[in-house]
Amino acid sequence: MIALSLLAATVVITMIAWFVIPSWQYKGMLRPYEAWRQGKWYQLVTSGFLHADGGHLLLNMFVFFFFGPVLNQTIGDGLFLGLYMTALIASSLPTLVQERNNPRYASLGASGAVEAVLFGYIVMYPLNKIYIIFIPIGIPAIIFGGLFLVYSYYEAQKKRDNVNHMAHIAGAVYGVIYVLLLVPDSFSRFLGHFGF
Repeated sequence: MIALSLLAATVVITMIAWFVIPSWQYKGMLRPYEAWRQGKWYQLVTSGFLHADGGHLLLNMFVFFFFGPVLNQTIGDGLFLGLYMTALIASSLPTLVQERNNPRYASLGASGAVEAVLFGYIVMYPLNKIYIIFIPIGIPAIIFGGLFLVYSYYEAQKKRDNVNHMAHIAGAVYGVIYVLLLVPDSFSRFLGHFGF
């Protein structure tokens, strides 16, 4: 299954960058200033296989583990791989433009692609319950998605942390568009969950 292979590759590459070849971390993270001026466009992909620390890696892979394999099985290996790899790029585009003149800015992590997978799942299973730690009731996936987007937008405006919330939003929107456009019958399936 492609989802589990991507998960394993992300963990292995991150670990190598941490413990074996530290230069991978610097060279692979997305630095929009360098991408525009030095043509380092590969950073749009490599940054998604690197993480800042254990918590960052664990959270991304935890979410990916629960939603990736289900979506992978639903849409097939080819479409799933296409979603993930193109989402790495698509989710970074707003940051690539906004930070193009900032030589100090750098970003890394699979969050954008993971959000694309999560929101692809939401399109296919909008009423499935999503459970959050410390909240004992399941939230329908489509409501969870809406709340997540509102939260991400709010945090992106506040700029109170080092999280790339714009990548989360871009990845989520891209995941919805990708699945609706490329997965056969996805729109009718989505509507069918609501009795249409």
